[in-house]
Amino acid sequence: MIRELPLDMVIYGGTAAGITAAVQAKKMGKSVVVIEPSQRIGGLTTGGLGDTDVGMKEAIGGLSLEFYRRVARKYSQDGACWLFEPKVALEVMQEWVAEYHIEVVYGERLDLKDGVTKHGSQIISIRMESGKVYSGKVFIDATYEGDLMAKAGITYFVGRESNAQYGETLNGIQPGIEQNELPGGIDPYVVKGVPSSGLLLRVNPDRGGNVGDGDNKLQAYNFRMCLTNNPGNRLDIEKPEGYNEADYEILFRAIEQGQSSKFFKLNRVTPDKTDSNNNSGISTDYNGMNHCYPEADYRTRQQIWIAHRIYQQGYVWTIQNHPRVPEEIRAVYRPWGLPLDEFVDSGHWTPQLYVRESRRMIGDYVVTEHVVRLEDQVPDSVGMGSFAMDSHHTQYYVNEDGYVSTEGGFYVKLKAPYPISYRAIVPRKSECTNLIVPVCVSATHAAYGSIRMEPVFMILGQSAAAAAALALDADSIVQHVEYEQLQAVLVQENQVLNVNLH
Repeated sequence: MIRELPLDMVIYGGTAAGITAAVQAKKMGKSVVVIEPSQRIGGLTTGGLGDTDVGMKEAIGGLSLEFYRRVARKYSQDGACWLFEPKVALEVMQEWVAEYHIEVVYGERLDLKDGVTKHGSQIISIRMESGKVYSGKVFIDATYEGDLMAKAGITYFVGRESNAQYGETLNGIQPGIEQNELPGGIDPYVVKGVPSSGLLLRVNPDRGGNVGDGDNKLQAYNFRMCLTNNPGNRLDIEKPEGYNEADYEILFRAIEQGQSSKFFKLNRVTPDKTDSNNNSGISTDYNGMNHCYPEADYRTRQQIWIAHRIYQQGYVWTIQNHPRVPEEIRAVYRPWGLPLDEFVDSGHWTPQLYVRESRRMIGDYVVTEHVVRLEDQVPDSVGMGSFAMDSHHTQYYVNEDGYVSTEGGFYVKLKAPYPISYRAIVPRKSECTNLIVPVCVSATHAAYGSIRMEPVFMILGQSAAAAAALALDADSIVQHVEYEQLQAVLVQENQVLNVNLH
């Protein structure tokens, strides 16, 4: 299928960023299609992340704020609602799609071998695995993985830069003991005290380098589970096929060393439903098992998805049922199961893996810790971030004392919101002139730890489409967009570009 005329905008990825981009495109009179590789739009926003990583509310405007206001109306609340059920978020996204007559194509994935056709530095069309071709004037990659960006020949990075590269403090290999979140004294060997018995699963012999060194490791992924304790709406969590008890040995030993809480969060989004996230050094994050995900093919990514599902479902079952977990701990978690009225098309388990970080573009401008800490001026803001710089753990390793430690975690709160430069969402002009990347933005691992929040992705998605529309009205080169023009459009659209906290 080849359309006779190219669309104004082709958006690859029906995440929250992709949908807000499409709404903005329509508001500015442009033709648009959203291509979503899965069967569900909204990404993490509809995929279980109902306890919103808000940061500072005054930094959220535009369609992002409008989304949370529409959620509030579903609950007959005033203002914005930051806690919600996945099905309600999906309803709001679907209503946006209907209201703005947005064409959404489901179940189409970019051909990773030869899916991007370019003429010079311009993308002409993209081809799906099915053979369908979408030609467009400007493209937006709104995926968590950045596949379109990568296959379009854009320079990017996976992993952690060294602290030395940009003069940062939080990047690279971390001093594990400070952010361990595991009880001390966990023996790392299969047979306690016997190194020849081998290390426990997922435990590395050392942290792989000096503190501050760069590497290709990624912060951990998991699923944001929506759970309920309402017996009339609850599916019990079964021991999964493929369950491996050895995967939970760190958990058992953490309990033996005194851990009695924080096995996973039970943050309520309604009186009887949660957004359940990782909560300690041994929790729902599958530490160390996602490092090859960004560059993997679809088959390998699916295997990683399944492995995370088996681990996490098995983890919950273990906490609720295993004899090595004390009864008083089991009793806290046993009432919780999967809601029968959520994720009805995928067995009540979210289809969306929490890809906290994947590829990150390297543009002419890179957002660093210095920007996030307000040490660098940003003259061309297209939106703001305000959440803490936050990285989950990347691995387990044997620390200097000979015990199991986590490595890679940090959580540094910010004093105030910071602006995100337009140049952080556009690639180098020499590499591509008609692509904008609002999710896999040009930022270091340290800075991305703050940017990578759903409200911010919606903000950047909207700004990306506004810039694309302005480029279309001029010479279609996204790097040529006049910032003053873009700023005027964004201000009109209630985007928050700067916050003065006096």
